[in-house]
Amino acid sequence: MRHGRSRTGEWLLLAAALGLVLALLAAPEAPEPAEAATPVPVPAAGPVDVQVDRAATRLAAWMRPLAPGERPPQFVLFSFDGAGSHRHWQRVLALAGASEARITAFLSGVYLVPDGERRRYRPPGRAAGTSAVGFGGSDAEVDVLIGDLMEARRRGHEIGTHYNGHFCAGDEPSVGRWSTAMWDAELDQFFAFVEAARARGLDLGAVRGGRTPCLEGRWAQAYPAMRAHGFTYDTSRPTDGIVWPTEEHGIREFWMPSVRVPALRKQVLLMDYNLWMAVNGGRDEPERAAEFSDTVLGAYRAAYTAATSGNRAPLVIGSHFNRWSGGGFFDAVERFMAEVCLRPETVCATHSDVNAWIDLQDPEVLDVWRTMPPAHVPRP
Repeated sequence: MRHGRSRTGEWLLLAAALGLVLALLAAPEAPEPAEAATPVPVPAAGPVDVQVDRAATRLAAWMRPLAPGERPPQFVLFSFDGAGSHRHWQRVLALAGASEARITAFLSGVYLVPDGERRRYRPPGRAAGTSAVGFGGSDAEVDVLIGDLMEARRRGHEIGTHYNGHFCAGDEPSVGRWSTAMWDAELDQFFAFVEAARARGLDLGAVRGGRTPCLEGRWAQAYPAMRAHGFTYDTSRPTDGIVWPTEEHGIREFWMPSVRVPALRKQVLLMDYNLWMAVNGGRDEPERAAEFSDTVLGAYRAAYTAATSGNRAPLVIGSHFNRWSGGGFFDAVERFMAEVCLRPETVCATHSDVNAWIDLQDPEVLDVWRTMPPAHVPRP
């Protein structure tokens, strides 16, 4: 890797020095507190089919090789881990449509398993029916989720995997310790849950990548399992600044950027949970939701400006279907999506969309951009 891998170790040292150990963690989709902040209004932009066509047309305009000297579009990749909340699906689908955006949802496979059938899941190294994020609820709740997933697919969004039981460091054997055989078993079960849900009307198409729980994994062990299951990309690994995807052991890695957050004057991973930990240590303070939303929106804006005026690397925004601490973090994502996706030379796309775009490019033309230094938010 030209920039991301060579600087990942530097970023980890920086995170430790700043006391941001939790910046390498991404929380599961947890039970949600009561609403406190007023949700961001969702704009209307005509019938759904018109919205879908507009998003596809915006992407299609760039699905060609760049000419020498031409600037790449600024891709923004909105992604949501877990993807099991109906009310969040309703908001994201509405806002993405109005914003001409296509998003990626990384589904926890256990959400396709009703609670009464939980023993179908046999997590590596654990008792059957064990999951750190629960299961799908009632049969009716699973059916609602399947309806949401199918509507997302109809609108051009991508469904990837967030694997299943979400076992992070300290909850052993955590995914950071898994062998290739354990990753294979986890993915075999994810796809078995998807296949079993076909009888309920689910058709995800090809699942081409995902994000590991808590961004953890021994990559030399995880990548072979990804390749064996047909994956073309992963988006689990943190790096310093905003960098282009790189080829890692046969997988294209969309690196998770760590950037300077202007309001906090420190560097944080652009994942909603990590931003929450950075702003107040993860405490539930719903009365500060508007303040948190402004802080996080400022981080997204600064990262976008750094990438757009720099190396034009795709900007990965990691989120969850949750409303932690009054919803300020989810609201910031909504505000940023509504604000940025309709800008000229900007395309809010899925990971597979960008993968396909990269495959169309002349490597020598694209190398002019991807050999540039990582994009950083400057100090004031």
